[in-house]
Amino acid sequence: MSQTITALIIKFIMTLVIAGIVFSLMNGNNFGWILIVSIAGTILNYLMGDLFVLPNLGNIVASLGDGLMAALTAYIIDLTTLNFATSLSSLAIFGILIAIGEYFFHQYLIQNEKVAP
Repeated sequence: MSQTITALIIKFIMTLVIAGIVFSLMNGNNFGWILIVSIAGTILNYLMGDLFVLPNLGNIVASLGDGLMAALTAYIIDLTTLNFATSLSSLAIFGILIAIGEYFFHQYLIQNEKVAP
């Protein structure tokens, strides 16, 4: 298995755990919607944050952007569906926890030369 796929799996599991804790405990969402938010958040954060922002603007900006993008993704899913609910506090906590997790994840990406980017 390539190092990039392993890194993506780690990123997905991190996002899934954070989304599961925040959106199930605070808003009572079921696992299916948490899985959808995690998949969407992982894909968007990888494509925008890890491949574009991180190499060009650095770890702190990429981490903050990833947290904001993850919260925005969850909010858009909330707006477009009837079965997934969020609150301002759950979105804020989700975004902050993702940003913190992404900061350490980006350090791993930067140190590991076999992982894209």
